[in-house]
Amino acid sequence: MCGRFAITLPNDAMAQLFSAAPANDLPDVPNYNVCPTTRIHTVLGGESGRRLVSMRWGFLPHWYKATDDGPLLINARAETIATKPAFREACRQRRCLIPVTGFYEWTKDEDGVRWPWYIRAEGPLAFAGVWQSWKSEGETIDSCAIVTTGANRNMSAIHHRMPVIVGHEDWSLWLGEAGHGAAALMTAAPEDLLSYYQVDRAVNSNRASGPELIDPLDSK
Repeated sequence: MCGRFAITLPNDAMAQLFSAAPANDLPDVPNYNVCPTTRIHTVLGGESGRRLVSMRWGFLPHWYKATDDGPLLINARAETIATKPAFREACRQRRCLIPVTGFYEWTKDEDGVRWPWYIRAEGPLAFAGVWQSWKSEGETIDSCAIVTTGANRNMSAIHHRMPVIVGHEDWSLWLGEAGHGAAALMTAAPEDLLSYYQVDRAVNSNRASGPELIDPLDSK
């Protein structure tokens, strides 16, 4: 799964990277502790070109009467996304990219203490996502979820799931700009793409912030 991540690219750099027109209400960056239910950056395709917009991280199915009317859907499993009622239409028609700098996973030691790890690549990453507009009593919220798949061998030492990472060459396909075939992208990343290291347990709190959250623990 993916339950926390970091994004440090400036908004204009993100817009340039994805060749997307930026919205005016984008979240503040850098953010070293992006948490579920907050607003995150997403990239959408469309006939008029790509857009960089803000969405709630936590997918809201159309039948929810309120934002807390059911489970918090921050992830969508690649293996079932095409058949789950919450995601199947979005998987076909409303796919997005979610820019990140790195993300966190946790392991437990022999005493049951949760230790965070920061996972990153040499450059920015784009997670596969799905989205939709949720409407209730005159309110409209654009919401999204990160697509996950089984971890590759490298990542399985930390967690059995990982986000689907879309390479630059496949952004157009995932966004629906290059025709059909996006389902083939929902696989684990190459073994050598990601590296990881342990970080301080401060990030266990969703109120924690600051660049020190991604400092290697053994450097302190």
